[in-house]
Amino acid sequence: MEIRNVGVIGCGLMGSGIAQVAAQAGYPTVVREVSKELVDKGLSAIDRFLAKAVEKGKMGAAERATAMGNLKGTTSLEELAGCDIVIEAIIEDLKVKNETFSALDRICGPRTIFASNTSSLSITQMMRATDRADRFIGLHFFNPVPLMKLVEVVRTVATDGAVIDSASAFASRLGKSPILANDSSGFIVNRLLVPYLLDAIRALEEGVGSVQDIDAGMKLGCNHPMGPLTLLDFVGLDTTYYIANIMFEEFRERRFAPPPLLKRMVQAGYYGKKSGRGFYDWSKEPPTPNNSLVGR
Repeated sequence: MEIRNVGVIGCGLMGSGIAQVAAQAGYPTVVREVSKELVDKGLSAIDRFLAKAVEKGKMGAAERATAMGNLKGTTSLEELAGCDIVIEAIIEDLKVKNETFSALDRICGPRTIFASNTSSLSITQMMRATDRADRFIGLHFFNPVPLMKLVEVVRTVATDGAVIDSASAFASRLGKSPILANDSSGFIVNRLLVPYLLDAIRALEEGVGSVQDIDAGMKLGCNHPMGPLTLLDFVGLDTTYYIANIMFEEFRERRFAPPPLLKRMVQAGYYGKKSGRGFYDWSKEPPTPNNSLVGR
């Protein structure tokens, strides 16, 4: 089950990162988007990232050229027909993902491995949209993909053992460290991380501490690189809210339930760094804590 050719569906933030690391590892890589504009935008982002790496002396100009030469953009699913593995990295919408995999199932040969980069949706539910249950797996990369070392390899009860081994070896060849997880909502990382982040919001809601003190407590007391409320702003409050709802639906446990403050912030358009405001005001340098979120 050697992987020689890679397909990626989606050339946004995650998809372009996955395509980049595959191309840098020497794999001919086809990346598909729904429009030429999005293809060009994604490939341009990869080129800029590699150009900065050359400027910083982290890679040579020839290495950059080789990586870009391994990339091909397309708007056609048919271009993925010859790939040994196709990794989906599109919108976190199960219906859209299933439609994509169903179409791809008719295009690719029976030996092609299908993988989803989902962070929270059921791999098993996506698998059912195809006729290759034994060759379907989760490959959950982390943002930013070129810099983050972890990949969660997620198996279903039907995934063939040889496919798990092949996907894990592929992740290693990309320079990543694979860990194996079963198909349970949130897998390993989000299963542990999301309740921690939600508890930090509850602590703020309940007046346990201020934004800056909660973050400082976890940074200095637990040696975390950043506090939970800062991390939430980087992840995106809307993204966290979406994932938490999926996990609560799965487990029906309070620790996965989104706190009211998170819901209200998302409703108000406070998504974190990407919207300019979350637990911090990102329009300022340095960002300042938003201490008006709860009454005193």
